[in-house]
Formats: sequence, C-alpha cells, structure tokens
Amino acid sequence: MNKFLTVILVILALVFFKILGTSFNAAPLPKSSPVDVKTVEIAGGLEFPWGMAFLPNGDILVTEREGRLRIIKDGLLQDEPVQGLPENIYVAGQGGLLDVVLHPGFSKNRLIYFSYAAEENGLAGTQVARAKFMNTHLENVEVIFKANPKTGGDNHFGSRLAFDAKGYLFITLGERYSYMKEAQNVANHLGSIIRIHDDGRIPQDNPFVGQSGARGEIYAYGVRNAQGLAMRPENGEIWYHEHGPKGGDEVNILKKGANYGWPVITYGIDYTGFKISDKTEMDGMEQPVIYWDPSIAPSGMAFYQGDKFPQWQGDLFVGALAHRHLRHLVLSGDEVIEQESLLVDSEERIRDVRIGPDGYIYVLTDSHDGKVLRLEPR
Repeated sequence: MNKFLTVILVILALVFFKILGTSFNAAPLPKSSPVDVKTVEIAGGLEFPWGMAFLPNGDILVTEREGRLRIIKDGLLQDEPVQGLPENIYVAGQGGLLDVVLHPGFSKNRLIYFSYAAEENGLAGTQVARAKFMNTHLENVEVIFKANPKTGGDNHFGSRLAFDAKGYLFITLGERYSYMKEAQNVANHLGSIIRIHDDGRIPQDNPFVGQSGARGEIYAYGVRNAQGLAMRPENGEIWYHEHGPKGGDEVNILKKGANYGWPVITYGIDYTGFKISDKTEMDGMEQPVIYWDPSIAPSGMAFYQGDKFPQWQGDLFVGALAHRHLRHLVLSGDEVIEQESLLVDSEERIRDVRIGPDGYIYVLTDSHDGKVLRLEPR
C-alpha cells in the first residue's frame, strides 16, 4: 500500500511540475556558482541606463532611457551628457534612448550607432542613427533606419544592435505589443530582426529582397520583443533572445529568412491567463535553444571571451529584469547544459551585460539610480 501511494505521489508531482513548466520543459535549473565573484561599482547616478559601449581609451558610453548619452571617464560619470542627439526621442513607457554600439572601424572613423524610440505625428517607432563621436558632442547625425509603420503605444520597441564579423548591422524590433499578429507579416518591420549595411543600405542577399510586398531589410521575423543580441565569437553566429508574454522567454540562433513563430506558437500565455496559442511548435517555425517559464524577463546578452574567467570561456550571460539577477548559461555546442544565477543578493534588475576589453563582465542596473557594475574573480 505504501509503495502504491508513493508511486501515485510521484506521478502527481511530475504532472504538477509539467503544468508549471519548470525544468522539464526549458533547461537545467540554476546552480550555485563554482566561481567566487565580487562586484565592483564603477559608477552610479544613471537614470534607467539601457545600453553601453567601450571606447578604445577605456571610457564607457552609456545610454539613459530618459534621452541622454553619458560618458564614464576614469571611473567617474561625467556631469554633462553628450550633446547632439535627435530632438524627436520619444520618452514614454519602454521608449527612449536605447542601445549604442561602435562601428567596427571606430578607431579610424569615430562612428557610433544608437537606437531610440522616435515620435512622428503622435505615433512612435524604433529608429537607428549613426554619428561621429567628438568626445563632448555628436556630428553628422544621420538616421539610417526607420521601423515602418510607426504606431500608437509605448511598449515593445526591441532595439538591440550588433555588428557581425562581416560588418553587417543587425537591429531587433518589437511588434509594439498591440500589434502582435503583424510579427507574421513581412510587409512591415514589426516583430522582426533587421540586417543592413553600416550606411543603411539593404544587402542584396537578404532573404526578402525582390519579393513583392516584403521589406528588404528583414532578415528574420515572428519575433515578439527582442532585447538581447550578440555574436558568438567562436563561429560568428548571431544569437538573440526575446521576452515572452507570461512565460516563454526564448534564446534563439538567428537564421536567414527564419520565422520564430510569434504569436502562432509560444510557450507563454497572455498576462490575463488566457492562451495566446495552443501550439508550441509548427512546421516552418523555429524552436528556441532554451525558453524560460516562468519568465526571467531577459535583457542584454553577451558571450564571454577573455582571460579573467577562463572557466566561463564561450559561455552565455543574460540579464534578468524580473528575477533580478545575471543568468549564466553553460553551453555544449548549441545546447544549454547548466544554468546558474549570479548577483542574486544585489536584488537589481539587470538591463544590459557586456564583456569589457579588460576581460571583466559589466552590467547595467535598471533603476532611477542605475549603476555600472563590474564582475571580478575574488
């Protein structure tokens, strides 16, 4: 009788965890870190910082969502923001000044690229501009991409930027929340990932070039709201992650012309508790490397490459807003074989994560008093 009850309890437990969508459906549960890490505060006093880029001289550029580009010089946040940003930055909800990256040839051309929510006739959408960085100000500001169409609402602008090894610029775009079905429509940019030349021209080998009724800038589609984008150094692949609704955050490998399924397939449900779709997979739609249910609300992503944490070489790091930690993913090929949560005790929302040229890991915390933190081996 006792054995029978034990079997029944085990079966019920398995069903219970399957319903909750824990480690059975996503990836190994987080484990404690085998590396003793200390956190050093590099700078504070940033208002909702969103993205950062490292200059060759050691300075750090940091965007504030409120519409300011700041400089950290010799470990000190400079009082005066960089001048010359566009005047139509839309600061509301999730909108504002967002990501920033350097041109691969920055040391020669001084070009930086930044994304932002832009307002036009009462509507908003993601735009990307490039400019010459002159230490205190920007020159020759040029908009090289505009998401079309602009819409109402202040959510889901996406907006991570990354260059690949060939010099193409990738841009993630959200589907603007209320327009989720448009993520399946390549006639507009909503819910897609863009690939362009560094001056905004469309590469002629993009998958939808020449296709009637399609946008040539689109490289992949079916994306909800991607806020993580990084090139894997060992093979040049571009990986991205996106916010799920309630559950179903995903990490994906970017493929030319691929459909990532939103909202036709999803591992999440609506915030109200209703199903968005009863399907989690379908022919012709990509499956994620991993997904998280419940959501960790991922933002920012970087592959580790450096000499300060040799145990972590090639591993993936993802900021978590909802559970306030830095998620470390151990990879074997394209498979996540282990996870762990770092910075849990700090109780900070992690907005971005980058690997510095010095080999340390840097993160941005998302708050009115946002910080740049550096992870070092103790």
